Order: sequence, then structure tokens, then C-alpha cells
Amino acid sequence: MKKFFKILGIVLLVALFFGTFYYLYSKQKKKPDVFAVIEPKIETITKKTVATGSVVPRKEIEIKPQVSGIIDEIYLEAGQMVKRGDVIAKVKIIPDMVQLNSAESRVSRAKLSYEDAQIDYERQKKLYDQKVIPYEEFQKSKLAYNQANEELQSAENNLDLIKEGVTKKSKGNTNTLIRSTIEGMVLDVPVEEGNSVIQANTFNAGTTIALVADMNDMIFEGKVDETEVGRVHEGMNITLTIGAIEDEEFDALLTYLAPKGKEENGAVQFEIKADVQLKEDQFIRAGYSANASIVLEQHDSVLTIPESALKFEEEKVFVEIETDSQVFVKRYIETGLSDGVNIEVTDSLTIDDRLKGEKIVEEKKKGPGNK
Repeated sequence: MKKFFKILGIVLLVALFFGTFYYLYSKQKKKPDVFAVIEPKIETITKKTVATGSVVPRKEIEIKPQVSGIIDEIYLEAGQMVKRGDVIAKVKIIPDMVQLNSAESRVSRAKLSYEDAQIDYERQKKLYDQKVIPYEEFQKSKLAYNQANEELQSAENNLDLIKEGVTKKSKGNTNTLIRSTIEGMVLDVPVEEGNSVIQANTFNAGTTIALVADMNDMIFEGKVDETEVGRVHEGMNITLTIGAIEDEEFDALLTYLAPKGKEENGAVQFEIKADVQLKEDQFIRAGYSANASIVLEQHDSVLTIPESALKFEEEKVFVEIETDSQVFVKRYIETGLSDGVNIEVTDSLTIDDRLKGEKIVEEKKKGPGNK
């Protein structure tokens, strides 16, 4: 009986030994790699380029004063709508003392001449009424009187213009009222009441009183790299995406492509412009940054596969076709247009083929102590 238990113990020990060895061997044995299978699809391949820029009004006008002075009143603020001719601000003229003194002196001299001519005219008129002098002499005094009166009015008007910027006869047509030259929205009023302003002249562009733009006529201004400008031409459709306006796209039409590029950060960029086609309920603020997606080439309903499935051998391109479960063979193919993610296959592949994809990596199961 003891011998039986002894033999049984030895058998169990040997079985335990071989069992442990087999278990460790099984753990160490490498499992065969498993790859994902890719199915070709019939899709539309579109190659695009993206131009960065901003959306601005086509007409953005700087309103400048016609006279120099100080802003007396401002009637509008940014965001309000104006029509052509609406008054935006009023300028109070600060006259030049030399010009003012000269104008006042001219008025004084004109008054003296007028009073003297008036006295002579009245005297000559009495003599003419009494038929003491002929009409020719009376006519001379009348002419001198009229000329003196005209010179006095001219001197007074000149003084009013220097002091107030407007004459008494033409108060409605004054240069002191700054009016809008177009219909649109006031984008900015960079001055405040009390600021000094100057008119545009040969040596100065003048002070900007307000910026007015037509917000219903917007354009996109951006730049395209020299490597892609050869595929871009006027009349192409553009899709705009604006960072400040989420989940909304805007249609645009390319209308301008610069004939000359400018070097920026080591690359030559060409300016483009596109008309933004706004709907009735759409509004874009001036200066929004935007990205323009331009379709360079498009192939409809073609056989496509992911670019990740491609493999390269020197100058040839091939994929691995599944012939049996997880058994793949090499096949050379011809490719066409690519959008950076998917690529068109033009030859040697069908919709029924299955391609070798990425290796499937199994995640290790976490034990109770693993995090």
C-alpha cells in the first residue's frame, strides 16, 4: 500500500512538472498577428486647397473733414446705419489770427468805401433829379456805390467763413458739417468731441472722422501659396468657414487673382479676392478671420481606398489582397487623385477585393491591482 502511494505521488509530481512546463510554454508562445481588413468604396474624391484671410466690406470709406478745427458735436456712433448725405459730426472752426485780423481790416475798409460811395450817390441823385447834372455823371456815382456795396458784402462773407466756416446766405451748405458720402453702416468713429482735426491737403491725408461701409457687399481677401496658384483661376467656387461663426458655411466666387506674388516667411504668396454670397438672414462683421476652401480637382463616383493601405516598392505602388482568412498577397495597382486621406485607384483593383489594413493590437487585461 505504501508502494502504491509512493508511485502515485511520483506520477502526480511528474504531471505537475509537465503541466507547469506546458503552461509556461503556452504563455511564451507568440500569437499570430491579426490585421484589419479594408473594403474599397465608391466615393467622390475632391482635392482642395485652403487660403487664409479675412472677410471685409468691398466699400469701406474714410470720412474726412473739409475744414480744420475742433469736433463740436458727434451725431452718430458705431453700428448705426447712415444714408448718403447724413450728418455724422460738426466741426467748430478755430480761425487763424493773421487771417482773422486781415479779414476784419478788409471789412472796415469796405465799410468806409461804402459809406463814402453812398454819400456821393445820394448827392448825385438829388442833382440828377433836379436836372442839374447829366445822366452820365449820375451813372458813374451809381456804379461806384454798387461796387462798394458788393465789396462790403464780399468782405463780410469772407470774415464769416474764417470765423464760422459758413456765410449767412448759405447756412445749409457749410463745410463744418461732416456728411457721409455713401449709404451703409458706421464701423468706427475714432474721434471724440473736443478732438482737433485737420482737412486733407497736399502734405497730410487728413483726420478720419468715421469709417462707413456697405455691409451687404462683403468680399474675402486671402492668400494662396505659389505651389497651388497655378490650379486656381477666376470664377472658381469657394466655401468659407469663419471661426467666430460655428456650424455655418458661406459661399463665395473667386473674382481676383494677383498677377504678382509677395514673399512672406520664405514663401511666395498670391493675393486672392472672392465675392461673398450672403443670404437675406446672414450678417458678417467686418474683419472676421476666415478660411477659404477651394476645390482644385474633383472625380465623382470612383473606386477609393485609404492611403494608409498603400505600400511602396521603389517607384511602384502595391497593396496586399486577402486570398484567405488573414492570408494576403501583393498586388501592384495604379492610383489617381488623392485628398490626403483617401486615394483613387484606377487599375488592378475591384470593389470586391479585401485589403490588408493596420495590425490589430489587443489591449492587455488589467488585473485587480493594475490601474
